[in-house]
Amino acid sequence: MTIALDIFLRLAVWLLLAPLLPGIINKVKAWVAGRRGPPVLQLYFDLAKLWRKGVVLSTAVSPMHILGPAMAWVAIIAAALLLPVGPAGASLSFRGDALLFVYLLAFARFCIALAALDTGSAFEGMGVAREVSYAVLAEAAIITALLTLCVQSGSVSLATMLAPSAGAGAALLAAGLFGVLLAENCRVPFDDPNTHLELTMIHEVMVLDHSGPPLAAILHGASLKLLIFAVLLTEAVLPLGKLSLLQAIGALVALVFVVAIVIGLVESLLARLAFRRVPLLLTTAFLFCLFALLVAWKGGMP
Repeated sequence: MTIALDIFLRLAVWLLLAPLLPGIINKVKAWVAGRRGPPVLQLYFDLAKLWRKGVVLSTAVSPMHILGPAMAWVAIIAAALLLPVGPAGASLSFRGDALLFVYLLAFARFCIALAALDTGSAFEGMGVAREVSYAVLAEAAIITALLTLCVQSGSVSLATMLAPSAGAGAALLAAGLFGVLLAENCRVPFDDPNTHLELTMIHEVMVLDHSGPPLAAILHGASLKLLIFAVLLTEAVLPLGKLSLLQAIGALVALVFVVAIVIGLVESLLARLAFRRVPLLLTTAFLFCLFALLVAWKGGMP
């Protein structure tokens, strides 16, 4: 009963706090531009409106068009439950859960891509091709970052891997993971979440034919994924496991807030890159993680 209550409470925290992060980012962007901008809770209002709307379906789609966003949402929630929260640990923890964490994120992307392809739209197919091609380099960087933590901690469990700091390679790992965060969540300079021009969209073009609750699941899943990467970045760099529970939670909340502010500043001060330059930036993020791996490997040798 205690375990079930713990999982339920953590799940509620993840689900309720996730839409807050995009609101903070948009508020920072509006502040930099000298505008008032939308409310911080705007995504909550949008999700509530979408859940009340009906679903418009094309005659060409199969049930996968609805099942894809639902399965992706569940996979992202499961990945969130695998992440530890400082000394409190994770709701679901076992040996090798770091591998499951990567597979769950990849499965979520696969479900959204399959739901987009199910429409038979050339534009959505173009967006899927771009998303998957960029994911090859982004997933390589994620795996390399987790290998860095694995080498340093000697474990393949996230609760053990994220307990200590990244040591001498912390700055390299932070730079690499931040680049992956921007790419995986389709933020500037990799993608522009506010664009509506099909020829330049990546993620947004994949969900053009979704509406109602499926679109709400996609938007909420995207915000939850952003929160997951912000927490992963924070815990991978800072030794939250060595703090008390209240100190760890306070530091985690503060640093996730800082990550959101930095993302807003990046989107305000940088322009979106041309498509041919995106692989170069992703390769740079991968190299940062690779150098952090080499530092951890050499640092652990006698």
